[in-house]
Amino acid sequence: MKALVYGGPGTREWKDVPKPVIEDPADAVVRVTAVTICGTDLHILKGDVPEVEPGRVLGHEAVGVVEEVGSSVTGLKPGDRVLISCITTCGRCSYCRTGSYGQCLGGGGWILGHTVDGVQAEYVRVPFADTSTHLLPPDVSDTAAVVLADILPTAYEVGVLNGTVKPADTVVVVGAGPIGLAAIQTAQLYSPGHVVAVDLAASRLEAAKQFGADVTAATAEEAERVVGELTGGLGADVAIEAVGVPDTFELCAKLVRPGGHVANVGVHGRPATLHLENLWIRNVTITTGLVDTVSTPTLLKMVEAGRIDGERFITHRFALGEMAEAYDVFENAGDTGALKVVLQA
Repeated sequence: MKALVYGGPGTREWKDVPKPVIEDPADAVVRVTAVTICGTDLHILKGDVPEVEPGRVLGHEAVGVVEEVGSSVTGLKPGDRVLISCITTCGRCSYCRTGSYGQCLGGGGWILGHTVDGVQAEYVRVPFADTSTHLLPPDVSDTAAVVLADILPTAYEVGVLNGTVKPADTVVVVGAGPIGLAAIQTAQLYSPGHVVAVDLAASRLEAAKQFGADVTAATAEEAERVVGELTGGLGADVAIEAVGVPDTFELCAKLVRPGGHVANVGVHGRPATLHLENLWIRNVTITTGLVDTVSTPTLLKMVEAGRIDGERFITHRFALGEMAEAYDVFENAGDTGALKVVLQA
């Protein structure tokens, strides 16, 4: 079969690899029908995630059809259409029992495209298949469902819920890529007073308006000015970091008000400066986190009911074999206007 293989920092190749097989009774082998590329994949290619070894098949966001199941799998059968979660859960360890699937001690957590072969391939082996997939309703399309694998639950859980967005809050989202847009969309479930989007790219600021931002800013200086004007100089109630570079984290810390909350969602490959000399006296809460995907069933119901439109994140579509072209478009989003790219078999 064909798969997108990581060859070390800056190197990727769509090439022939062995088709996966059942290795554990809890496994399923799934034929991939729709897959997307994540900003985390780009961080891996930059060398920001050294745990990913050369030779690894990348990707952790996909929809597919079950081809084969292990002997202990009871909730799936061949032919079932499933969403493959970006987080794998054993369902038995102390973390999984409390819904903290991202910290799974039983062999799960973020493993697909990280420590085991991922989903940017024609077939994928899914460990703990009963607890790490979601059966899809027939009226939810592959392309609407695929954004539920990662960006929607990540933005919702690590950004909106961790940030404790409340009615009438001023929320600033720094970074209007797919995660930032998903944070803007799901923040509206809590009726914030204002949502401010900050990004360097005019195309992404325009997208942010379409997803619900009522104010935008293209520079750090502009962001500080508009947030100050909206809040009488106090600052944002919640600042959501959705990029993963030092400057954006430090900007969030500047934009938040005393008693406010900085929710870091971005994947960081370099240290950021924590200005405790300024923050200690301001009662600022800072949270970080890997998504648990505990919200995925709820978000899936909202997509099925038409309350969330997963399709609107998709700007570019490719055949599965056009993986190289899809990466080129996604990596150059500033020029191409790409939000999410989807590849379909």
